[in-house]
Amino acid sequence: MTSVIVPPTSPEGRSSGAGSAPGAATGRGPRRLTAVVGRQPLGIVFALPYAAFLAVVFAYPAGLAVWISFHRYFFAAPGAVVERPFVGLDNYVKVVTDPAVLRSFRNVLVFLVINVPLTVVLSLLLATALNGAIHGRTFLRVSFYVPYVSASVAVVAVWLFLFSSDGMVNQLLGPLAPDPSWLVNSTMAMPLIALFVTWKQLGFFILLYLAALQSVPKELYEAASMDGAGRYRSLTAVTIPGVRSATSLVVILAIITGGNLFTEPYLLTNGGGPDGASTSPVLVMYQRGIEQGNPDIASAIGVLLVVLVLGISLLSRRVVGSE
Repeated sequence: MTSVIVPPTSPEGRSSGAGSAPGAATGRGPRRLTAVVGRQPLGIVFALPYAAFLAVVFAYPAGLAVWISFHRYFFAAPGAVVERPFVGLDNYVKVVTDPAVLRSFRNVLVFLVINVPLTVVLSLLLATALNGAIHGRTFLRVSFYVPYVSASVAVVAVWLFLFSSDGMVNQLLGPLAPDPSWLVNSTMAMPLIALFVTWKQLGFFILLYLAALQSVPKELYEAASMDGAGRYRSLTAVTIPGVRSATSLVVILAIITGGNLFTEPYLLTNGGGPDGASTSPVLVMYQRGIEQGNPDIASAIGVLLVVLVLGISLLSRRVVGSE
């Protein structure tokens, strides 16, 4: 007679059978919660105030602007109930057929063509020089940054003193001074504004490049020097590739600055003169929306401007990142 020996079942074995299903189901809940809130849920608590700020200050106005651009919208007294009918793309058609609006977009493209390359080249060269051991380095760093933190109205007053019809620059140039003068010349007004913005914003971009240069290993410069590379070769082979991410950021920020151009043409050329030669899309938005009471047209201009700036920024990032 053959006896069958049944091995004893361990406590672990008893719990690994049918009793394991509730445990597995119980474990899915914490994993799902971790996937939603992360490993440190307290971080969400600290991020909520800023998220609420973004929603109230940026997301809601942007969504409202898009909604207004598709409706016949006008200002009304508080509490008044008025119809604002849906008009589809009518506002956009008016925008793209308005010569003043089209000229403002051409002006800002001229601004970007001048401002962005100058900003990248000058800020990189000056940051590289200031990163080295030179006399008065701290003084020079502060000097370049002062225009950026100075009030635009005060700085504009200085440039008006320099470039007005009877300003210091024309007095120094004498018969070589342009006629009409700089800020009332339809050809030179926007390039001069681009130079002004480049000079004023330069300190901020120099700081960005200075921060990026700290991450470039000094061993690379030493190796380049041992291979016989001079300053120019070290700049092109070590510095520029080492700060490529900072260059991409500088280009995008410069493009956004050009897209938001308002104060400079409003103050320097008295609202975009002469004859709209220095108007910007944001300045036209102000004129159409506030001065003329057409917020629907202004919103359509704003939406197109955002699309244009976003497209140019993405294109520039692809170009800079692929080099």
